Amino acid sequence: MFGDLKSAAGVKALNEYLAENSYIEGYVPSQADTAVFQALKGAPGSDTPHALRWYNHIKSFGEGMKQFAKSKKNAADYTSGGAAAPAGGDDDDDVDLFGSDEDEEDDEEKKRITEERLAAYAAKKSKKPALIAKTSVLLDCKPWDDETDMDAMLTSIKTIEMDGLLWGASKLVPIGYGIKKLQVMCVVEDAKVSIEELQEKIEEFEDFVQSCDVSAMNKI
Repeated sequence: MFGDLKSAAGVKALNEYLAENSYIEGYVPSQADTAVFQALKGAPGSDTPHALRWYNHIKSFGEGMKQFAKSKKNAADYTSGGAAAPAGGDDDDDVDLFGSDEDEEDDEEKKRITEERLAAYAAKKSKKPALIAKTSVLLDCKPWDDETDMDAMLTSIKTIEMDGLLWGASKLVPIGYGIKKLQVMCVVEDAKVSIEELQEKIEEFEDFVQSCDVSAMNKI
């Protein structure tokens, strides 16, 4: 998909793809991100800012990359082959609204073909699904002390189910004095899930959670 990711062309193709996408597949990190990350020879340059942003984000998970969800495609599909097609392409250009003049001999026939193609174009546009606004959220969940069972905290948090909420990867981050905070990623549909309400639900697990704050947000 991206070609040789150790080449400038491969990194450029990756950068163009990530200009329109947060991750290699879907809305949360997956093993596809791990495969592409490992195929790079190092951090992309500043001339490919989207690829560099993604690289630093994936790198921050460290060993947590092993928890990423299974990818839909084989790793080779992303790390070999030709470069990706430009992001955001729309096949509307394939619709020829006016046809070719070369084979048209009759004005009425030309008018009929044009009207048919305009009708087909309008029908195609009307069938396109409406975009659903989503946000990728990274939450910081802090425990009371270094004796808090962090595995139990994560298990409890992921029992929260809401329409439009999808849980993702997690990792523990040291904050001092032997205490670690839990960082957990999720994707929410903006129209269905209130991030403030989600934080309140997490803080209800008061045996484990001292506080829950938003560390990062990214509109999808």
